[in-house]
Amino acid sequence: MREQRKSKRAPIDIYLNKYMGGVPYMTRASDISQEGLSLAQLIEPSHHAKRVGLQFQLPGSEEVIYAEGEVVRAWAELDRSQHERSGVRFTLLTDRHRKMIDAYVSQREDRGN
Repeated sequence: MREQRKSKRAPIDIYLNKYMGGVPYMTRASDISQEGLSLAQLIEPSHHAKRVGLQFQLPGSEEVIYAEGEVVRAWAELDRSQHERSGVRFTLLTDRHRKMIDAYVSQREDRGN
């Protein structure tokens, strides 16, 4: 599969709220960039929503980040549990939060992840 990412990503292991139709569902992020997140679905209904709300904190930060995003990719991992995953691109994110994410990604890159 050809790499389509345009920005640097960093691994992250956090739980966050993913809002669909105004209802929050817990999900887990595995990587992050200034452009978006890779998410693993935990418990959520079957849906075809493309637009989602996100609420999360970066590791080591007290500040809650609120963002909106669009599901741009969905797939199932081929392991025993068939985890559903999705890629979400940020569509609404404040400059302050984008800079916080960029700093987080840069710190992980400097440390070699």
